[in-house]
Amino acid sequence: MTPNSPPRPVTSNSSAPPAQRLLTHLAGFARALRRVGLPVSPEKLVNAVLALEAVGIARRGDLYWALHAVFVNRPDQREFFDQVFFLYWRSPGSLEGGAGDTSPKGDGWKPISRRVAEALLQDSGQGSEQAVESEFDARMTWSSRERLKSRDFEEMSGDELAEAQAAVRLMAPPVKPVPGRRFQMHPGGTRIDMRRTLRASMRTGPDTIPLVRRRQRARPPSFVVLCDISGSMSTYSRVFLHFAHALGQRYRRVSTFLFATRLTNVSRCLLDRDVDRALSAAGRLAQDWEGGTRIGQCLHEFNRDWSRRVLAQVPTVLLVSDGLDRDAGEGLTREIERLHKSCRRLIWLNPLLRYDKFQPLAAGIKAILPHVDEFRPIHNLDSVAELAAVLSGGAAQQDAPDEFAA
Repeated sequence: MTPNSPPRPVTSNSSAPPAQRLLTHLAGFARALRRVGLPVSPEKLVNAVLALEAVGIARRGDLYWALHAVFVNRPDQREFFDQVFFLYWRSPGSLEGGAGDTSPKGDGWKPISRRVAEALLQDSGQGSEQAVESEFDARMTWSSRERLKSRDFEEMSGDELAEAQAAVRLMAPPVKPVPGRRFQMHPGGTRIDMRRTLRASMRTGPDTIPLVRRRQRARPPSFVVLCDISGSMSTYSRVFLHFAHALGQRYRRVSTFLFATRLTNVSRCLLDRDVDRALSAAGRLAQDWEGGTRIGQCLHEFNRDWSRRVLAQVPTVLLVSDGLDRDAGEGLTREIERLHKSCRRLIWLNPLLRYDKFQPLAAGIKAILPHVDEFRPIHNLDSVAELAAVLSGGAAQQDAPDEFAA
């Protein structure tokens, strides 16, 4: 949406000079963007003032594009910027304690997200009034953590999403070591090391032959994460990347790839211990956030360029995608079959399973489903906890339902 109508007159602080009122509202707009999740720094606020001095505010469109050029750096930030701009600049005075306008209805605008609504309400003075009235007997209530366990990530506000991401980072499970191909000496081993046994018999003589035993050497588990970052998967992928980061901090061999219309290896980015810095670097590296989805093409690129490097240890592969392919599953059957044969276990995490009446009708879903070992939902904290239990061996595996596999 490109606003074209001129900005409405300000109703609060009417006695202040116009330039001072504009700076006050501009600072409030920057605070609202920061609460929504956009990286707003004092430098950007200064650049916004300089931009408005250069283009002026005679038209609403000039105001929109000047602020858009300063505050929006990635495609995924545009939606939140548009919603905050639409609500805030209808009447900035209403968010600073003035009368303001009523909330917009119609205008062809899609519903405002809860995260944006709460970010704007924090400046309206309602937060302090609710804080005063929040003293009550909590013996018959439940904690916010319990309430968030079953809530869909798409339905969470900004604060709830941040809390969910912090909870996901703590769910990296302890996974049992994987039996390797090599053997090591062990007194309780089930196999006899003939070479060492014969060598030991030369020292003791033929009367006594000490048996030297060995067993398989265990090695740490390895994982490969293939995460869909298309428009329909954006929120779920952002939360799951916190889980992938925690998994990479706990285990050495974790490779993470993002894909939408192209494949991007972000494994090096997630090595940073600071999760915010790591995900920010991954976001800058992946240029196709919230784009279309070409699952078959991206899996072909993975099998061609990366499979020999990251699948040598026969890892567990976590495929995070809704299976909605722009290419209608072209070439997907061949690529997913090759991936399945190259890994220890292929787990498909699909947020569409949150619907009780889910049916595999899309061509991409039909192509992937016969070649996965497990088919699980990934839409709330409970589903992430169940995945962690499965990886650690503490829960029964959930294979693909028979009616889906057919």
